[in-house]
Order: sequence, then C-alpha cells, then structure tokens
Amino acid sequence: MLLVLALCISLCPAAPGSGIFEVRQCGAKGDGKTLDTVAIQAALDACGKAGGGTVHFTAGTYLSQPITVHTKTTVLLETGATLLASPTQSDFLKGGGDWLAAKSSDDFIPFVSGKNLTDIAITGKGTIDGNGANWWGPAKEFRARNPSCPALPRLDLVVLNNCRNVHLAGVKLINSPRAHLVLADCEEVAIEDVTVRSPAGAANTEGMGPDDCRNVTITRCTIDTGDDNIAITSGKKVAGREFGSENITVTGCDFLHGHGMSIGSTTVGGVHHVVVKNCRFENTDNGLRIKSGRDRGGLVEDVSYSDITMKNVHPAISIVCYYQYSTNDKFPKNDRAQPISETTPRVRNVYISNVTATCTQDAGLIVGLPESLVSNVVLENVRVTAETGFTIRNAKGIQFKNSTISVKAGPRFSAENAEIAGLENQNNITQPSNKSKGRM
Repeated sequence: MLLVLALCISLCPAAPGSGIFEVRQCGAKGDGKTLDTVAIQAALDACGKAGGGTVHFTAGTYLSQPITVHTKTTVLLETGATLLASPTQSDFLKGGGDWLAAKSSDDFIPFVSGKNLTDIAITGKGTIDGNGANWWGPAKEFRARNPSCPALPRLDLVVLNNCRNVHLAGVKLINSPRAHLVLADCEEVAIEDVTVRSPAGAANTEGMGPDDCRNVTITRCTIDTGDDNIAITSGKKVAGREFGSENITVTGCDFLHGHGMSIGSTTVGGVHHVVVKNCRFENTDNGLRIKSGRDRGGLVEDVSYSDITMKNVHPAISIVCYYQYSTNDKFPKNDRAQPISETTPRVRNVYISNVTATCTQDAGLIVGLPESLVSNVVLENVRVTAETGFTIRNAKGIQFKNSTISVKAGPRFSAENAEIAGLENQNNITQPSNKSKGRM
C-alpha cells in the first residue's frame, strides 16, 4: 500500500503555478463504487509535500476510507462532488475487527482528520457524507437494550485537533455515524454557510462541537441533527489558560431538529464569553442550553443570547447543573449540598434578551446545585408561550425585565431556594415554604 501511495504521489503534480491538485488526475474515479482512498490521499499528501495548495474534487461521488489532511491545504468540493465514507465499518476501526466490540469512540479513525495544522480549509458547495445509516440502527438497538450505558462507540465525520486558522465554508456535512464536526484545541476558526444534516432519530449525531477552542465564529449555518446542534465544551484544564473554551460567537444560524445550542456537558476547563445572536430554532428538543453535572463541571460565565426566535421547542431556556435530568419533575428530591470540587459546575453572568419562543412542554429551567447556585441571569424582553411553567431552583440574582411567561396550565413559575426579581405577578408562583432559603 505504501509503495502504491508513493507512486500515486509522484503522479500527482499540480498544474504549473496553480497549486491545484486534482484528485481525478491522481487516479480517483468518482463513480461511487470504486474505493478512491489511495488517489485522494495521494493528492492530499502531494499538496502537503508541495507546501500547500488546493485539493480539488469535481462533480462525482468519491467512495473512501479514512483520509488525512495537511497544513496549508484547502479541500475544495465543487457542486455535485460528494466525499462518501466506505460502508464497511471495520475500515474505520483501528486494527480492524468487529466494530461492535469497540470500547470507546477513540478506537475509531475519523473519516476526515487533521492534527497540528495551520491554515486548513474545507470549502465549496459539495458534500461530505458519513454513510451513517450503516451505524445508526445498531446504536439505537444498543440504547434500547442498555438505557443506562454510554452510547455505542462510533466514528466522527470530520475531526481537527490542535489546528490554527481553520475555515469551513459552503459545504454540507451529512449523515455522520456520530458527531459531524469536532474541533479540539483549535484557535482562530471561521465556519460559515455550512449545512449539517442527519435524521432526527439518529443517536448522538452532534452537529458541531468546539472543545477547548478559542476565537471561533459560526455564521449562517443550518444544523438539523439527532443530538446537540452545537455543543461548546471544555473537557480539561488547559495549561496557561484560565478558560479552555472562550470567545465563541454563533450568529445568523438556523437550528432545526436537535438538542439545541448547548454549552456542556463537560465544562471542566471553563467556558468564557459566548455570544449567540440572530438565530432561529424550530422543533428542537432544547433551545438555549447550559448543562453540566457534579462529575464534569467547571466555570461557565459571560454568556449572551440575543435576538432569538424559537418555535415548538422544549424548553426554550435550560440552565441545569444536574446533567442526567432534563425535566422539572425528575431532579433529585431533598438533595443536600456537597463539598465543592474541581468538577463542581458553576454558572454565572448570563444575559438573555429579545427572545420569542413557543414551547411544546416546559417554558424553561434554571436549576443550580445546593452548593453552587446559578447566579446573575438576566432575561430582558423575553416572551415565552408554553404548556407549563418555568422552574427556578438553587439560583440567585435572577432578573426578569419586561418579560412574560405565558402557560396553558398550572403556575407560571415554580421556585425553590431562589432569588428572583422583576416578575410582574409574584403571586403566581409555587414555592415550598419549608425549603425556601431565598427571597423573591
């Protein structure tokens, strides 16, 4: 295989002065039947060896096993070009074998990956397709048989690790076996006009996942998936940085099926300065969501959401430090404060403004821990219409300004151990008198 690849690289020169490496000239068929892995990797390697350039896919379906990109490389997928993952699961398993016996998703090789790169781009109007239908059925069956176990391990579609100056524009990322775009320890990232799509019932098919990333902008993207549309996380403490993930802006995006615009669940290294604005949600399981738990938390602060519209979401706003619970009737009863640790979630300084939402169930949740109250959350010009009310628990400094929560049944608010200001009718609140430690 190495000899064949070396031969292919030697036969893959760029046109003089162009810096363009055509995968078809390197031997790719693009017929959707022939494995084009060797030719595609040869084009990528030749581009890297030349010091950078563009690897060009014209219209066609390029069936491939895992491929790796290099520094200063632009992958250009023209309209009608599809980079399609092999349907053979063992092609992506390190060492081969039975993929159902994999211990974790680290046992898999991503379809498209790059590590320790600078100036990497994936552009054009074409598609990267993970052929996920071959994976989702067994994953769904596993979840049904083992509801308390972690999800069945699978590969991710595009993974970039420790990269600088990353640009994705125009492409479609679809049908990933698991996450569509994973960015780990990346900086200076621009994602624009990207479409991410998988069926709503495809488990764990996260849209985009910046983890321990800085200076990221996500603009005018459409994300329709079976898990978090976007999940900003920080999985570890990053040496020399107060926050693992910071300075992340999401603007002008459409979120369709999925679990919403999320921060967490892992926030160990801290998340700072996230801005979400001018976005639209429809039929998502959550809208604006911050989630963590005692075993995976850290500091989340300075988060701003503005100019958001939501339709048929559940709920519109969810800030919850009990990760394993998502509805207001399932939080632990009589939970006692526990010692603060390095993984205690802390959420503070969240500003939500100019939001209009209709909810299929609860209006919202702001729920901290007895030992770590969610603090300083402002909701200004927020209009939510829901079936049932808004739960606020273990929280302080919650302010409603010119905001209305309208419900079809029950009280508009349920509060416990909470400090709340600005409600237009504070009599319409339920609060257990023997447990309340806060004031309203």
